[in-house]
Amino acid sequence: MKPASSTIICLTAATLLTLSASSYAAPVPEKQNLFEARTEGYSVYRIPGLLVTKSGAVLATVEARRGGGGDWDDNDVLLRRSLDGGRTWDKPRLVAASKTYGPGPISNFVMLSDRQSGAIHALFCHHYGRVFHMHSEDDGVSFSAPVEITPALEEFRRDYPWRVVATGPDHGTQLRKGRFIVPVWMSDGSGKEMGKGHLGHRPSVVSSIYSDDRGRSWHRGEIICRTDEHFRNPSETVMVELADGRVLFNIRSECKQNRRLVSISPDGIRGWSEPRFEPALLEPVCMASLIRLTWPAKDGPSRVLFANPDNLENEFGKWSGNQSHDRKRLTVKMSCDECNTWPVSKVLEAGPSGYSDLAVLPDGTILCFYECGEAGRKTWTNKPTVVLARFNLQWLTAKEAPSAPRLR
Repeated sequence: MKPASSTIICLTAATLLTLSASSYAAPVPEKQNLFEARTEGYSVYRIPGLLVTKSGAVLATVEARRGGGGDWDDNDVLLRRSLDGGRTWDKPRLVAASKTYGPGPISNFVMLSDRQSGAIHALFCHHYGRVFHMHSEDDGVSFSAPVEITPALEEFRRDYPWRVVATGPDHGTQLRKGRFIVPVWMSDGSGKEMGKGHLGHRPSVVSSIYSDDRGRSWHRGEIICRTDEHFRNPSETVMVELADGRVLFNIRSECKQNRRLVSISPDGIRGWSEPRFEPALLEPVCMASLIRLTWPAKDGPSRVLFANPDNLENEFGKWSGNQSHDRKRLTVKMSCDECNTWPVSKVLEAGPSGYSDLAVLPDGTILCFYECGEAGRKTWTNKPTVVLARFNLQWLTAKEAPSAPRLR
């Protein structure tokens, strides 16, 4: 399908959803800072996670980082809840503390919601070597005691000698048939980019873990993509179920093509297609986010949303040995043909911006939770934040839109 015709389909079928959402979300995105650096005893907050529960509650999580704010610091995970669609929020609270598990960070907190029971399931890592699962029966007010599921990932050692493992980040997905799926990436730890005393996150491979019994047991999927002569350091991955039941993984990498990688499986665990580069989605080497807005129906097309820093510039200078592009210009794109083309595109944050997670409220309002600014960069904001933006389909598909107000 040509991009021009995709745009027509997206726009002509938007009326019903826009009418229902416009009364709840303003045509211009509303933004508010949920976490600000150098507060509550933490250096910086990073790695946003976002989930809308079955009842409509919104859960937002971050890694609360001490010290220099690096991946290997003794990081905790904090959570905030909203019961009015992301307009107001309770105070941050600790949901996973590094000191509970020993030296090393808690990282890559991944949530998913069980559509049948309404339970919230969360996976996270400790010290990039152990993986835990816990669940909530009360919309994230409380969580069960964490259960270690690292043995499920030990199965990968038959194919890959990993020493570093990480879930997600971003949200996991429950397929329509009930299966829970969480993308994972692993490294043999041989890279030196993390400094003395730390295992490297490169080279790396990407796969999935899944549960067919509502989180009681977890199992490994096939390895999808490895570091080799074709692909360089595939890692943080986002996913969406397609209309025909197949599962699409959209993968970060450091390939010279500077485009996102895409692979498709019939069930999310095996039979993956050879990864291909998606020409419409730039890869500045940064986490992205992906979610379905609508399923194809008689009254409207399929709509899938994607967000990442849509940028290959180097205004800020090279600040990492593995990243030569700025993290800025966070952009939301939309596909109306099951991720084949991305004709709709709107900049949500023009300045420095990085990791993000997307969610959709029951009325169709879109939420994007994202890093705004970056710690330690003189050319970026002095006090980086993690921001929640609320907007709707009307704003996304409009040709022009006024600048977005920020709520303090």
